[in-house]
Amino acid sequence: MGEIIYIGLMFLRLSFLLMMFGCTAMAQQQDVYLFSYFKNNGEDGLHLAFSEDGYKWTALNNDSSFLKPTAGFDKLMRDPCIIKGPDGLFHMVWTSSWNEKGIGYANSPDLIHWSEQQYLEVMKHEPDARNCWAPEIFYDEKSRQYMIFWATTIKGKFPETQSQKENAYNHRIYYVTTSDFKEFSETDLLYNDDFNVIDATIIKEGSKYIMFMKDETIEPPQKNIRLATSANLTGGYSGASPPLTGNYWAEGPTVLKTNAGWIVYFDKYTEKKMGAVFSKDLQVWTDISLKIKFPTGVRHGSAFTVSRQQLVALQKK
Repeated sequence: MGEIIYIGLMFLRLSFLLMMFGCTAMAQQQDVYLFSYFKNNGEDGLHLAFSEDGYKWTALNNDSSFLKPTAGFDKLMRDPCIIKGPDGLFHMVWTSSWNEKGIGYANSPDLIHWSEQQYLEVMKHEPDARNCWAPEIFYDEKSRQYMIFWATTIKGKFPETQSQKENAYNHRIYYVTTSDFKEFSETDLLYNDDFNVIDATIIKEGSKYIMFMKDETIEPPQKNIRLATSANLTGGYSGASPPLTGNYWAEGPTVLKTNAGWIVYFDKYTEKKMGAVFSKDLQVWTDISLKIKFPTGVRHGSAFTVSRQQLVALQKK
């Protein structure tokens, strides 16, 4: 009888140890979320924060820069957008200047060690292009190409939405494609719905591409986040939806898909804080700005997923 009890206790102990080991291994393998951002005017470069749940974000590297900007004339690193490509590299683009015809680009295997920074003159061919703002990258599995897209004002174009306020900027979204970041397609128009538009970001859900963007209209003021959809990555997007955001000015949307649904983060730039809306179906949106917490001084960037091992390496830095 004693032997039976002893064997039973040993079995329970072994089961407990196996369960604990499994939980530990699962915790180690579980992905975590990162947020790339800039501070102030982007002079000091790339900042990163992490989150376990998409709500509470903690700065990495004591909120110091992971990468100092060197590309372009102004050498800024605003609006950093990072994705991980099928080549295993993290690819990043950013706004390198307020009034230049190019953007910054670099890649990294681990978000710590970075390639030489490049200045991509994506609007060099347009003599009246005034700027290149808030570039983003999307990798299209169907075409096996990356699409880089951004907002530019070309002086004299789209007069129907021209205002003289806010330095007379009147943006539309443009794009190029590339498979290797060495050769690029010709620049083309990606989105025009007859309003001043900046800060576009794209996700794919099923067979549909969904673009979130800022309506930059100043007369009368909009300054909100809206979305459009298309069956094709590089065109055919619908008219913009009603605003997803509330009675405040918002810019720089980025989207994170969690187990519960989608979170769209954005910069409440006049209030100097971050905001967010949540949806389970990409149709009904709820403002969750009061539930999120970011490091002080965060300006908008991109949210993405990395392995826990990657996070540990970043924390060690």
